[in-house]
Amino acid sequence: MNQQFRQDAIVELVRQHGYMSIEQLTDHFAVTPQTIRRDLNTLADEGRVRRVHGGVGIESSTVNTAYSTRKTLHLEEKERIARCLAQHIPNHSSLFINIGTSNEVIAHALLEHQGLEIITNNLNVAAILQHKEDFTVIIAGGQVRSRDGGIIGEATIDFINQFKVDYGIIGISGIDEDGSLLEFDYQEVRVAQAIIANSRRIYLAADYSKFHRNPVVRQGNLEQLDALFTDRKPPEAIQRLLTQHDVALHIA
Repeated sequence: MNQQFRQDAIVELVRQHGYMSIEQLTDHFAVTPQTIRRDLNTLADEGRVRRVHGGVGIESSTVNTAYSTRKTLHLEEKERIARCLAQHIPNHSSLFINIGTSNEVIAHALLEHQGLEIITNNLNVAAILQHKEDFTVIIAGGQVRSRDGGIIGEATIDFINQFKVDYGIIGISGIDEDGSLLEFDYQEVRVAQAIIANSRRIYLAADYSKFHRNPVVRQGNLEQLDALFTDRKPPEAIQRLLTQHDVALHIA
């Protein structure tokens, strides 16, 4: 069994049992404790599990990984996804870009475009795009979230509801097997829902780790998307839903 399959299997075992010790995992996979520890460190860094003394438990469904950590997680995958998604945004388009580290990487990938009009509730996205002279960058009003520069609140929703744009580019913290798009922050979700409602096409950027996370707040469903951009094939249940709802799948 290769490393990726073993790590996916570890996550599934932890989901089933709630906790697995290093000894149990060593016996189950017939590998050394050192190999299991490396796997657990990788999975914990990716936010897929939570390290506890002597083993591993289920990742929290109520608290997201710190922004400083998320900025560097899966960066190569996010860059591939960003380049792929950017190819599907025509010049002289209007778009929303919401909160999320994947969306910040996408902002960098859009710098080669011309004549874009971008409305964002992400201060980091605005900072990336602000020096592009032929872009119009509009920042939504509202409460600035100190931990990541996201802008949220009723004023943000009211602001977004004034527009109707060509593309809404959104991120997500987790995707459930039933197609639910899941987040940690209720206020962030309400802003994202306004973006979805006011975009002609919705593009979701999500690296593969998002298929293994279970935040608590429901943002929407895969059927609301026009396209999903990711870095490898999603689980079969997700693939079936994408086909059922005619959502384009782009693997970077």
